[in-house]
Amino acid sequence: MKILDFEEKHIKEAAELALANYYEERRFVKDLPQVYDIPDIKEFARNGLGVAAFENEKMVGFLCGCDPFDNVFRATDVRGVFSPMGANAAVSENCSKIYAAMYQEAAKKWIKAGAVSHAVCLYAHDEESQKQFFYYGFGLRCLDAIRPMELIDCGPCSGYNFVELPKAEFEAVYPLHLELYRHYCESPFFMNRKPETMEEFAAISLQDEGRYFAAEQSGQICAFLKISVPGETFITTDSSYQHINGAYCLPQHRGRGVYQNLLNFAIDVLKREGYTRLGVDFESFNPTARGFWLKYFTAYTHSVTRRIDERILQLRR
Repeated sequence: MKILDFEEKHIKEAAELALANYYEERRFVKDLPQVYDIPDIKEFARNGLGVAAFENEKMVGFLCGCDPFDNVFRATDVRGVFSPMGANAAVSENCSKIYAAMYQEAAKKWIKAGAVSHAVCLYAHDEESQKQFFYYGFGLRCLDAIRPMELIDCGPCSGYNFVELPKAEFEAVYPLHLELYRHYCESPFFMNRKPETMEEFAAISLQDEGRYFAAEQSGQICAFLKISVPGETFITTDSSYQHINGAYCLPQHRGRGVYQNLLNFAIDVLKREGYTRLGVDFESFNPTARGFWLKYFTAYTHSVTRRIDERILQLRR
């Protein structure tokens, strides 16, 4: 096996391989949309951080990453590299061996670029590749999941009102937004993100064309669900798709079916607008989110991450 720098001349083969991997996952997750090509990956050839694996002059895998970025996961003080869905792939035969060889070479480039946090988006049902990354010190961190835009099976809950908030009332969600950030800091989450100010929260909500659905009791919001287009996988650009970008329910209202009914309210609205798929992403170490979303959604990606001892950068210098 030869590991080469990923270049523009490799793009066609890489795209075909990435599309094949996507359709392999689609065998397990029927709700994934049909796609005919992978988004343009030229940027990964230009930044010099990718590699490609060849056997007998045929590409058997590639592993690329986005440009290094600071403040990884918005909760650390280190620089990272992320290989998103569609920016890596391997043939099924010996895929663990292929990924092992590719990461060993790509990681040299990522460290040279000052990135000590490495994350790779893999398909949820590609257990062999995931196992290889676990051997290299990676752990599961983020999941993407999807469901059809159909009502979930749940009983009604009395005493609550479900609404979509007009833009002028977005700021009413802000107290729950702060509670969500406090939840991030709890065990076993331990993710200390700095919350936005009220003004920043309102501006971001409008900027990403977010929509807020809320559950109210006695005129007070006790749960919210944020829907918007942005997501980190390429299927989020599909016209049939909407994405959950924020969700929280006050602890004293949990266990009553409030959130299930809020989700159904949002699904009913979105389905009538013509959307057929709903997605969500969440951290694997958030037990509340993981337990809820995987009841009603099917995971199709597992993003694994590794943080390397920053002192290795001193040695490299």
